[in-house]
Amino acid sequence: MEKGTICIYAGDGRGKSPAAIGRAVQAAMDGKRVVIIQFLKGGLSDSEFLRRMEPEIKVFRFEKSWETYGELSREKQQEETVNIKNGIGFAKKVLATGECDLLILDEVLGVVENGILSVEELKELLQCREETGIILTGIHLCDEICVLADEVSRIETVKFKVWE
Repeated sequence: MEKGTICIYAGDGRGKSPAAIGRAVQAAMDGKRVVIIQFLKGGLSDSEFLRRMEPEIKVFRFEKSWETYGELSREKQQEETVNIKNGIGFAKKVLATGECDLLILDEVLGVVENGILSVEELKELLQCREETGIILTGIHLCDEICVLADEVSRIETVKFKVWE
């Protein structure tokens, strides 16, 4: 990934996060510093597995609940919104300090879709990047965010069979 490039993996298909993780592994193999911040993952988070790749790839998750955001009560959603905003604040700090060469904001498009982060706030976050490459993932991609990216991949599942 070029310095300062913004890449998006979006769509209703499976494989957006694995594609981003693949880019993280490539970057780490090239000696780059990688930070992944996961949002809206609930108990389905793969962060425990990814933590085995530290210190080359650092993984952060600020939410406390094991349920997905949509399954939570209104009160719990409000609590998690605070945690998610803390994660966004951490992302700003990572970008401002140049702590990594690649920052992955996994499912951040869902954070925008849920109204936790506005498109304008995401733009402001991305403007902090200087030479840090950024990957955004999520299901729904609006035109306002699409135009911010240098590379956009739409992921579509044509056929799916569960691995056993």
